[in-house]
Amino acid sequence: MKKFLWAATLSALALTLGGCGEEGSGASSEGDSNFPEKSIEIIVPSAAGGGTDATARALANEAEDVFGQSISVSNKTGGSGSVGMSEGANAEPDGYTVSMVFVELTMFKHLGLSPLTYDQFKPVGMINFDPAALTVAADAPYDTLEEFVAYAKENPGEVSVGNSGTGSIWHIAAASLEKAADIELNHVPHEGAAPAVTALVGGHIDAVTVSPAEVKTQLEAGNVKTLAVMSDNRSDIIPDVPTFEEAGVENNPIGTWRGLTVPKDTPDEVVATLEEGFMEAAQDEDFQGFMETNGLGVELKSSEEFEEYMKQNEEDFGEIIGELGVN
Repeated sequence: MKKFLWAATLSALALTLGGCGEEGSGASSEGDSNFPEKSIEIIVPSAAGGGTDATARALANEAEDVFGQSISVSNKTGGSGSVGMSEGANAEPDGYTVSMVFVELTMFKHLGLSPLTYDQFKPVGMINFDPAALTVAADAPYDTLEEFVAYAKENPGEVSVGNSGTGSIWHIAAASLEKAADIELNHVPHEGAAPAVTALVGGHIDAVTVSPAEVKTQLEAGNVKTLAVMSDNRSDIIPDVPTFEEAGVENNPIGTWRGLTVPKDTPDEVVATLEEGFMEAAQDEDFQGFMETNGLGVELKSSEEFEEYMKQNEEDFGEIIGELGVN
């Protein structure tokens, strides 16, 4: 969403709340004009070094100036993100514990991994979206998606593909590839995309289906090569890499999104203050520049839009997961 649209949205929100806070702040509300009075913690339910972690830390850095308080980032891994998200959902509902959630939140119940659902949170806003991409080692015996598929057909179950946890979006991406190309892969779970990429570079697995941003550094170093992206359009980060459809495999656009939430009993006025502040930080030139440099897509949705988006995702993934039999 363009910056001027967000400015209009935030102005309307400010008027709805009856006027907001201190001059130039944009991060306080009439309902709780003193919030925040202490540091804020962002729970990241995945390993350090991945796209979610990078997004959270860059956003926190800019948001500190907006809120006038320090913001810490805590990595809580496990259960394809359910461990950290559960901790966030059960935190004190005072606005001082914010969770950076991702697409798996709308998949847990369909996979039987966790009873956690998006409606156990109040949304603050969505920050980004990134597609899945099939990446292999630089010296792999295949240079195109077509060659990868042919190799996998000749060696059923032998090609190991790393993901960020059983039932994670990157697991679903690889399972979707299996179905579309009629191949059999060996799925290897990790505690995040970053560990999976490290395993790929170390020769412990054959491929990953994570976002372009999460392989960007290794791609630039010449340690890996990306064969295709699972999206309708080519990635701005790797524009020379074809989409799955261009590479001859049925394309089912799959990717991750990341956004901020708080426990469901958090007061609405506190949520509004957090939304204003974090969305202001997300529009900052330094944050936008960081995301572009690191290949992370910026896609902003308001708290209301984010809630509707998560609801639709939960319905859509219920169908996809049922079709793929990933549970």
